[in-house]
Amino acid sequence: GQITKREVRAVTLSALRPMRSGLLIDVGAGSGSVGVEWMLADPSCRAIAIEPRPDRAARVLANAYALGVPDLRLIEGTAPDALAGLPLADAVFIGGGAGAPGAIDAAVAALKPGGRLVVNAVTLETQALLVERHGSDGGDLVEIAIARAEPVGGFRGLRRAMSVLQWTFVKPGDSR
Repeated sequence: GQITKREVRAVTLSALRPMRSGLLIDVGAGSGSVGVEWMLADPSCRAIAIEPRPDRAARVLANAYALGVPDLRLIEGTAPDALAGLPLADAVFIGGGAGAPGAIDAAVAALKPGGRLVVNAVTLETQALLVERHGSDGGDLVEIAIARAEPVGGFRGLRRAMSVLQWTFVKPGDSR
């Protein structure tokens, strides 16, 4: 599924650090879960979800409405193009599409000084890109590994989900 798993979503929101009146841009929004959670953190929080697939874009809006944040704004498109002309954000989350040429640079450009970029990657290709960006730009690089108890015969064992590599970068400049 395209919904960010609850444990990963919790770590992601912690890295994004929602704040009063904060604006989040959620790139590759999938189901919109991160943008919805951002807006639920405080009534003054705003979010713009960017999602290229029409079926997922419809799901973003349906979820936002069902979960009490009908003001979540949706843009059907991809980074970097869909980021052009948007207001500068306090935080940008890339949950999908980080490997598109120019996507990460456009996300950094979309941040206010002191704003936070959080990128989650599952594929080796995107993880390699995050390792490279961490080496050149710094920030925090964290692996999130989740395992759940499942039956194994008459016993139980831990089945691991695919790990997520998360890069957090704070744009230089005055803190928001």
